[in-house]
Amino acid sequence: MGARPHHGLIWDTCVQNFSALPWLGGRANAVSPRRADISTAKPPVAARHLVTTHVHGCALADEYSWLRDPGYPEITSPEILDHLKAENAHFEATMAPHQSLIDTLFTEMKGRIKEDDASVPTRDGNWIYWRAFETGGQYRKWWRRPVAGGPDELILDEPALAAAKDYFRLGALSISEDGRLLAYAIDDDGSERFTAHIRDLTTGEHLSDVIPETMGALVWSADGTVLLYGRVNDHWRIDTLLAHRIGTPVSNDIVLFQEDDIGFQCGIGMTHSRAWIALATGDNTTSEVRLVPANDPFAPPIMVRARQAGVEYDVEEHEGILFIATNDISPQFRLCTAPVADPGRWVERIAARDDFYLTDVTCFADFFVVEGRENGLDEIEVYNYEGGAPKRIIFPEGSYVAGLDENPEFVTDRLRLAYESMVTPDRVLDHELATGTQTVMKEQIIPSGYDASRYATERLMIPARDGVMIPVSVVYAKDFPKNSSRPLYLYGYGAYGIAIPPGFSTSRLSLIDRGFAFAIAHIRGGDDLGQQWQLDGKLGKRWNAFTDFVDVAQGMIDHGFTSAGRVFAAGGSAGGELMGVVINTDPDIWGGVAAHVPFVDVLNTMLDDTLPLTPGEWSEWGNPIEDKAAFDLIGSYCPYQNVKAQNYPPLLVTAGLTDPRVTYWEPAKWAAKLRATKTDANPLLLKTNLGAGHGGKSGRFESLRETAEEFAFFLWQAEA
Repeated sequence: MGARPHHGLIWDTCVQNFSALPWLGGRANAVSPRRADISTAKPPVAARHLVTTHVHGCALADEYSWLRDPGYPEITSPEILDHLKAENAHFEATMAPHQSLIDTLFTEMKGRIKEDDASVPTRDGNWIYWRAFETGGQYRKWWRRPVAGGPDELILDEPALAAAKDYFRLGALSISEDGRLLAYAIDDDGSERFTAHIRDLTTGEHLSDVIPETMGALVWSADGTVLLYGRVNDHWRIDTLLAHRIGTPVSNDIVLFQEDDIGFQCGIGMTHSRAWIALATGDNTTSEVRLVPANDPFAPPIMVRARQAGVEYDVEEHEGILFIATNDISPQFRLCTAPVADPGRWVERIAARDDFYLTDVTCFADFFVVEGRENGLDEIEVYNYEGGAPKRIIFPEGSYVAGLDENPEFVTDRLRLAYESMVTPDRVLDHELATGTQTVMKEQIIPSGYDASRYATERLMIPARDGVMIPVSVVYAKDFPKNSSRPLYLYGYGAYGIAIPPGFSTSRLSLIDRGFAFAIAHIRGGDDLGQQWQLDGKLGKRWNAFTDFVDVAQGMIDHGFTSAGRVFAAGGSAGGELMGVVINTDPDIWGGVAAHVPFVDVLNTMLDDTLPLTPGEWSEWGNPIEDKAAFDLIGSYCPYQNVKAQNYPPLLVTAGLTDPRVTYWEPAKWAAKLRATKTDANPLLLKTNLGAGHGGKSGRFESLRETAEEFAFFLWQAEA
């Protein structure tokens, strides 16, 4: 939750880490060494330089802290770069015998993508907008045409902007209300520090206004003369919201809000009515929103409610009334209203319900829409402002993903929806409110062919060791035998209240068609079953997320989907932390593990308040600097601290050199310590993208190649 990120044609194209406690120790170590075809590529051995620090009376020894370049975020140390390149060479040499499989998987995955694909055209005011890929294109082109008729206009050419760049990412994109000016932001090194540019769509020329060091949404004033944005400081934190008058020096930009709490980060957005601009700040648990009129962004901001620890809220507006979704009295959230003239006088409009987790509210001219989850499944309800029971939109499958798609028009008699399931490709639907009729505007086309009748999906409930039932979404071929003979791919995340939806993926078909089942463990720490689900997997309850994942794996074994040593687990970022914990505690379950940009040096990172994200992360993990109990708890699970002399499953680890979220040295240190400590001959591969950040390589096809490498690694190990 939190301040609404955007509405209308404002896009942000950017969904985002000691010894184990004795009663949580691993099972008997029964991992068998894999085939020794890694002998063709001798793994690099990192130098050891012991550094010892003392915290809360405890000595923390670290032999690989030298892998952090002292000049970070610049990485220039030849010793560090040479080590990372040696790891990459080891990865390439080890995977070379499997290159044919990688190429085959990549070709399959690419063949399932419609290369000349386009979005459904969407009306906004006097224009119809869409975006499209051309055949062979890695990036999109953005188009529009007048509603009244006229030629198509190319408003942004991503392929041209990305030409000759190793990395390219379009961030926010926003068009002024009069349709004349386009603001967009790009990142060309993966650091997630964007530079904003402005293009006059009537002439096609770029203005001289260039705004560096931005992140998040770009929002126009109502008259299109002022652009509001957030600036990233040296610690990769948006602490300042500014207003830029078009045609004036950026150095003259006016500060609208400055956040002094190092644990908070700012954001900017607009209500769907486009009457108000939200200046928001908060951390992972607390919100604070101020409003300024879109037609007068320099007016004194209106505080909706001052920050209160643990209270989150999100603000919408309709005809001078604020609609506020908040967890002030329930983690399920309720909806309140308040006059803009008296924004702190909240009156309950929709009470919190035990069986419904309210996740979003959108106000249209004649109705408002509430989105949420019931028993973990997406629901959409339409309400009249005058009152009465809501109309719930019904979907056909028992497990699915659904939500509002692009709906920029404030006055409308229909909703555009997005829908998919683990067996149903993505659909864009137009839902007519008066009749309930749904029209499929677009269904994902899979050029190489797809027959949904060949696949089945289930939603299982598997008991955790404390008796709580954990949802699991699984998909497999209908001829999949549940006799424990097949491998299982198990994905997990479990942090920050991020739910992992049971959606469709063309890439995973390459594993399913080769005999795998594919499952998502909806473990605590995410908010799949509501905010309490998140609270039960964070801070002092963090171990629940890890043991949930292990228990789901064991439950899938008990259900006959696979057997011990045949579960192939994957997760990234905080999900990579999950991978690091479970291979320490239960190494015998896993046939192979992929940990992408893994947050594995948790204790050292949370002890370093000079790192960009650390202060804002204390509300998720705890503050080990000031709190000895948090220090002990993080130390009990921190993957890097808990590496030990035991057999580990085959491991594939990835990193991004410019990653500001999980710094490159975390996976590098972890891999070095694992390689020096583990007692098996299983492969351990570390691949660092030297020209990319947290999301890996850019471009829709390059990212597929990395998925093909992961799948090839798992298929190789499944055959071993």
